[in-house]
Amino acid sequence: MAGETVKACCEKHTDRDSRQKKALLNRLKRIEGQVRGLQTMVENNAYCNDILIQSAAVNAAINSFNKELLSSHIHTCVARDIREGKDETIDELVATMQKLMK
Repeated sequence: MAGETVKACCEKHTDRDSRQKKALLNRLKRIEGQVRGLQTMVENNAYCNDILIQSAAVNAAINSFNKELLSSHIHTCVARDIREGKDETIDELVATMQKLMK
């Protein structure tokens, strides 16, 4: 099933300008560093509350990344598909937003 998810997400592609791509990748690298920090905290038996606070920061960073990417997606991919009459994109967007809001 996981393979199906990967396959489904890779059937379509989005061409991003180099500036946007770099900004998204930099944000993900910062999040990756935060997650590694969480791992180190657990390995070092850090105080639970300190780990939870750091985990909340990671969660906020992921949410911020998602908001930025969702906005870009709506302004580019979704708008283009609607103009081209591909109304199924609306259903795809609704399903994605429902997943993000869980």
